[in-house]
Amino acid sequence: MTWYGAEDPIPGDPRSCDAIETVIVPRARDIGGFEVRRALPSAKRQMVGPFIFFDQMGPAMLMPGKGIDVRPHPHIGLSTVTYLFEGEINHKDSLGSDLPIRPGALNWMTAGRGIAHSERSGEAVRATGGTVSGIQSWVALPAAEEERDPGFVHFSAESLPVLDGEGKRVRVIAGSFLGAASPVSALSPIFYADAQLEAGAALPLDAEHEERAVYTVQGAVEIAGQRFEAGQLLVFRPGDRITIRAADGPARFMVLGGAPMEGPRHIWWNFVSSRADRIEQAKADWRAGRFDRVPNDDEFIPLPGDPPPPVRYP
Repeated sequence: MTWYGAEDPIPGDPRSCDAIETVIVPRARDIGGFEVRRALPSAKRQMVGPFIFFDQMGPAMLMPGKGIDVRPHPHIGLSTVTYLFEGEINHKDSLGSDLPIRPGALNWMTAGRGIAHSERSGEAVRATGGTVSGIQSWVALPAAEEERDPGFVHFSAESLPVLDGEGKRVRVIAGSFLGAASPVSALSPIFYADAQLEAGAALPLDAEHEERAVYTVQGAVEIAGQRFEAGQLLVFRPGDRITIRAADGPARFMVLGGAPMEGPRHIWWNFVSSRADRIEQAKADWRAGRFDRVPNDDEFIPLPGDPPPPVRYP
């Protein structure tokens, strides 16, 4: 598919020269022995559209005998969105889902009123080692949908639309972007895509959605004459004309956003809700074992600050 976009900045148009509202530099966190860089939520910004959590995983080299071990843990009030560039991770959840995700594919797990899941390296990956990298984000659910039944869907790389041409390759992960629509049934207006540009190529980002951002994964991008290196979340002002250009070599970045949520969200550990009391209920439910467990992966992780469970002997 071929598409065309206006160049930027536009002489005499000040909006096109001051497009970036916020630059967020992610902070490093450890999950299951695996370092991630977290861009959302941050002190500068809680959400971009419905995106309330945004982690870059890796790239990291897993040595033979080692692997990722994110133990079974609960969620409410959100959808987890997992997308890999390299490697493989096995997803299991309390609905009985059990399958690997590989590059270009998508796992979309909706927690709703409550779900538990784990993410681990499979036995074959542990035996050989290898590189793993990708993005995991959370999409907050509209308040009216927070207590819906949990669900999980997997989309292969082949099922997600790809726009290819003029030095650009863009996979549409969720919502609509540049005329292509993902098969994902999102619960609020959203767009999310993985863009790869050859040196000098440019990608237009129109103002259809009020809240928009770009996260640079590899290489450097140029926007309105400013250069931005990899590992930054760039949040744009509403309504501005944007063109994203690969600065001086190939570049890869995620474009994301959507309509603003109807209100802020409370976030505690893996729980998201429009109501503070619902977070407290989720804590009590996890402590009391009222979440469904993950079949064949029943290791229990306590709430942050709680004592570890007693050791069980045979």
